[in-house]
Amino acid sequence: QVQLQESGPGLVKPSQTLSLTCTVSGGSITTNYYYWSWIRQPPGKGLEWMGVILYSGTTLYSPSFNSRTSVSRDTSKNQFTLQLTSVTPEDTAVYFCALGVSSWYKFEYWGQGTQVTVSS
Repeated sequence: QVQLQESGPGLVKPSQTLSLTCTVSGGSITTNYYYWSWIRQPPGKGLEWMGVILYSGTTLYSPSFNSRTSVSRDTSKNQFTLQLTSVTPEDTAVYFCALGVSSWYKFEYWGQGTQVTVSS
């Protein structure tokens, strides 16, 4: 059973960079056809897919974030990370990491989510 756990600061100041890490257990982030995504849910809104890193290391991003997102991985730690630059209060949300098996748009496994608030 794959398990995902998000970690990172709960409070970020405007204009700074938000950095979150997803630690994976029960499976390898380099397993073929596994797609590792970051998704967020602002208060009172729906889920927003942000980006994905494929088993191969290739990354894809949602254009909605105007190139502010970056997803990377550390295979030695079985972790993948999200960086979101130039944050504003509108980036306040619960951030989730998730795994899609064989696709990047359907997610079979989710982390519990972590609240990030952008405020001075």
